[in-house]
Amino acid sequence: MAAGGAAAIPLATSLCPSTAQAASDQAPLNRFPRMVQEFFVQQLRQFENEHRRTLNKLETEDDARQYVQSVRRRCRQSFGQNPPKTPLAARVTARVERDAYRIENVIFESRPGFPVTANLYIPNQSSGPMPAVVGTCGHSHNGKAAEPYQAFAQGLARLGYVCLIFDPIGQGERLQYPDANLKSEIGVGVREHLYAGNQQFLIDEFFGNWRAWDGIRALDYLLTRPEVDPARIGVTGNSGGGTMTTWLCGLDDRWAMGAPSCFVSTFRRNLENELPQDTEQCPPDVFPLGLDHSDFLAAMAPKPVIILAKEQDFFDVRGAEETYQRLRRLYKLLGAEDNVALFVGPSGHGYSQENREAMYSWFNRTAGLTDQQTAGMFDGVLSTTGKLAYTTEPEITIEKDETLWCTEQGQVATLQGTQTIFDFTREKSQQLADARAQPRGKALRSALVDVLKLNLEGLAAPDYRNFAYLRAAGYPSKYAMGYTVAIEPGINAAVYRLTDTRWHARPPRDGKRAILYVAHLSSDAELRNEPMIRDLIESEPETPFFTIDVRGIGESLPGTSQPGTFHSPYGSDYFYAIHSVMLGRPYVGQKTFDVLRVLDWLESVGHTEIHIAGLGWGSLPATFAAVLSDRVQQVTLKNALTSYAAIAESKHYDWPLSTLLPGVLTRLDLPDCYAELTSKQLKQIDPKGA
Repeated sequence: MAAGGAAAIPLATSLCPSTAQAASDQAPLNRFPRMVQEFFVQQLRQFENEHRRTLNKLETEDDARQYVQSVRRRCRQSFGQNPPKTPLAARVTARVERDAYRIENVIFESRPGFPVTANLYIPNQSSGPMPAVVGTCGHSHNGKAAEPYQAFAQGLARLGYVCLIFDPIGQGERLQYPDANLKSEIGVGVREHLYAGNQQFLIDEFFGNWRAWDGIRALDYLLTRPEVDPARIGVTGNSGGGTMTTWLCGLDDRWAMGAPSCFVSTFRRNLENELPQDTEQCPPDVFPLGLDHSDFLAAMAPKPVIILAKEQDFFDVRGAEETYQRLRRLYKLLGAEDNVALFVGPSGHGYSQENREAMYSWFNRTAGLTDQQTAGMFDGVLSTTGKLAYTTEPEITIEKDETLWCTEQGQVATLQGTQTIFDFTREKSQQLADARAQPRGKALRSALVDVLKLNLEGLAAPDYRNFAYLRAAGYPSKYAMGYTVAIEPGINAAVYRLTDTRWHARPPRDGKRAILYVAHLSSDAELRNEPMIRDLIESEPETPFFTIDVRGIGESLPGTSQPGTFHSPYGSDYFYAIHSVMLGRPYVGQKTFDVLRVLDWLESVGHTEIHIAGLGWGSLPATFAAVLSDRVQQVTLKNALTSYAAIAESKHYDWPLSTLLPGVLTRLDLPDCYAELTSKQLKQIDPKGA
């Protein structure tokens, strides 16, 4: 099953006979479906405003140069450290001769045991070292053999460039989850990217850095070839390849020119347009680091870069225009305003001919090539002078996929000694477990606050609103009172208080003890159908019973990013979980903060001794809050995750990104929390593995 696909842990479905019909007739309450979306939009607008203020403060060439150095450091900080460079172990497995160029099918290792399959296009006629280009592929099933990617590689070769185009992880010949028939068990491209990338966060790895590292090693390979001029190497790609082109511009200073196509916009535009993207397209901590798409290209300044966009693309062309204007101002301060340009093609998403021709024209200008294909000036290119010699695309002949295979059967899985990305994840998880302490007490709480990215200082009791009593058909009480507790600006937790008498005001002060149930997906639904709730009430019939919907479920389950896609790998639950990674605040950390603030609220209404219970996904914030709060005296968990290591070390897992905690296995694991909670009468019911 793909990450996040189908309900990861199904809610208990057994119902009391008298309440079953009422429950089945009612959709779960969902009164605030845009709350999470608007919270993130507000966060990004604040970061973008600060970003704009920073750029507007640049007034001199020295300011601009310092800014470029700063973004280079911050880009690397976001992506994490690179692994050591190891031998490429490069080999040519086949050669294909064509009239104006030859194709060498190449395999090199970006990491030991991690082969990269690539096609090297080399012009037949040359008077010396030639300019070269690393080509990065978008989301094609067949990777480097896809028609638009073959087209630009052939076009560049016919124009006098060496071009190396390689398969992305999870595409073409590099499936990471192949079955016996060498087909993906997960789904080619997006599905494999999400599945491997989400899991990697647990061990403090970023899939985008793995993808970019392949591109850096591709550049290293080009530099071993005598046909290549090392001073004239560019990078280009479309869609997911446009992503990699953008990131590579920011992560390696050896590029002489860049041309990302159909990706560059702004993070805010993508969020406001509710556009989901792959794990590698969402760098960690990118917002607090003050980075936007423009900064990864600014890291190249003052070297030439052209942004290739499309009028009808889902990557908003307005963002491409905004990025261009930011870069133009920076380049102007550096005295190189002619070195940045924007081309907007008229059609929809794709590396279509007009975008490829804009790329050829830009690279020819940069590489200093004279070209018989040149005819007039390119229309639609925005730059200072507007002067760009137009280069038409040479004739293209698309090869069969098999012609471009670097392996006999078209998959690296058939090669001896090959490791998958999951093999690396499992191995690192085991290494971290061997090196990791087993924190307890103050050390555990400190580690938890760090990995959850919590700020718990100086918090007063939260304000709240009373709602009219809720419908309670099927609840284990006659009535229920609803409250929204103000967690932080833009975020409210939905809290229900069960009652057998009509109640329209603040909660009654009924003693110190209370039960707080943290829902899996919906308090409303689970009050009608979850046996655990009835068991808790029967065990303490006189104890006030509260439930909480943390952000992103139940009352605030998002109706955004294609409504109805909440559980899909690319749906709304993933959308806000990955934006939480970019925000530097893990989603499960935000949900834990919701629980902790509701515990503060409960204290303000007289409840200082809490029995906390959590189901499924809700067991995670319940566990973390129980460790961190002295008010929690008893803990009951049902369907709780056994350990994060179980996910990191399992090839197949069902827990979505919203439940995963980036970097957690570098500091602690869930068994550390469970051991700590034995002193709080921890009871586990039917725990779940990966």
